[in-house]
Amino acid sequence: MTVNTQDMEIVHRAFRRESRLLKELVAAVAPGDTARAKVIADHFRDYRLGLKNHHEGEDELLWPPLLSRVDLEADIVLRMEAQHERIAATLTRLDAAVPAWEATAGAAERDTLVAVLADHQAVLFEHLDDEETTLLPLAAKHSTDEEWASLGDHMLANTPKLTMLTLFGLVLEDANPAERATLLAALPAPVRGIWHLVGRPRYARHIRRVRAA
Repeated sequence: MTVNTQDMEIVHRAFRRESRLLKELVAAVAPGDTARAKVIADHFRDYRLGLKNHHEGEDELLWPPLLSRVDLEADIVLRMEAQHERIAATLTRLDAAVPAWEATAGAAERDTLVAVLADHQAVLFEHLDDEETTLLPLAAKHSTDEEWASLGDHMLANTPKLTMLTLFGLVLEDANPAERATLLAALPAPVRGIWHLVGRPRYARHIRRVRAA
């Protein structure tokens, strides 16, 4: 079995970029600007749902079959599980810090949120780096194409359609032309059409609003 796991690395780029930008965007919001805080908080909720569904898919669909097929490398899979728990703990802290800041856009709440986002980014980057170096080669060797495809199916089944368009735009943003073509080719033709007609312009409007100076 040899599965192409490149799509996971493309997805990881989006999570790396957005976790970094969220921290910078929050830090730049002027105290009291609740309208701007809401825009960033809404974007965080899209990011958070994407990351949650991404990791739950791995927890439910990838780790169990891998553990049943590997022996000496089982510690890698167990380490991934432990890292997911650490990331989930930072998301729980963010679930409190984001609405507290969104409500008033206060300077103290902003600074608290930036600190929690920095902690989240550090834990996330450690995990993504480790996963790409150690886990993806293992998954490529010991997973089936059907199991790998089930990760994308899980994401689609657990994400509202409009949020999915945003997440797809985030993933495509830093993909090179060949990667973008591969990702788009994997979509059914009607879904590809929806992306070009609705998703792409909607994402462009969304991301301009989120990253406005």
